[in-house]
Amino acid sequence: MTLPISIEFFPPNTPVGAEKLKTVVQELSALKPEFFSVTYGAGGATREKTLATVRDIAALGFEAAPHLSCVGSTREGIAEILATYRAQGIRRIVALRGDLPSGTAVAGEFRYASELVSFIRETQGPDWKIEVAAYPEYHPEQRYAKKDLQHFAHKVKCGADAAITQFFFNPDAYFHFVDEVRALGVDVPIVPGVMPIHSFSRIVQFAARDGIEIPRWVMLKMEGYMDDAASIRAFGLDVVTRLCERLIAGGVPAIHFYALNQSALTLEICKRLGL
Repeated sequence: MTLPISIEFFPPNTPVGAEKLKTVVQELSALKPEFFSVTYGAGGATREKTLATVRDIAALGFEAAPHLSCVGSTREGIAEILATYRAQGIRRIVALRGDLPSGTAVAGEFRYASELVSFIRETQGPDWKIEVAAYPEYHPEQRYAKKDLQHFAHKVKCGADAAITQFFFNPDAYFHFVDEVRALGVDVPIVPGVMPIHSFSRIVQFAARDGIEIPRWVMLKMEGYMDDAASIRAFGLDVVTRLCERLIAGGVPAIHFYALNQSALTLEICKRLGL
């Protein structure tokens, strides 16, 4: 089966982690991903590490797409970052609002990701590929689904080429979200984000932070395994593989894997899927 995939990393904190990630990139390259993306800390906290990681991936011969969050930033500062990426030959970016670092009160010159998308298009022209975020279960800060859909549609119409969703476990939420935004005139690819279950406690933490529903039966099953890491791994692989099978059967344009700087689970899931 041929289906485009992309894979997300976070910038390593140590030289050892950076070397390990190079090995992970080489291992995952067997899947022929369309690109690797690299996250960007709150308020640009990992700016230099993100750039270094993008450079490392590009040096290995693969396309890298840095995340760029705008809240707390100035137009001048964002322009400087974009100029740096352009000089490195980077023409693909994941444009996000992001979060302010803890204890910071200054919002900067950008309030929303839509403003960042517009700024990139206005200052850089049409030769950049811009991905934005989507939330199938709605943005955790949004109380009203209709407003969230409208904000997403506006963000795309500001110049996004595609969207990557937050991870989820309910495929019906994804397909419903796609139907809703298509009705609002959004016609770009909406790529589902999938997170292999590396650690039960970690997935619960991420889900609580981002307003993601973990099905009760999955929670109870995972809790029942307690510290049995092998059983958690095996069950997690089954859950995420079945999720991907549902998504593929529904005709998704691609799949984006949140690999958490590891290769084994993503490789195994893709093997099971025949990708």
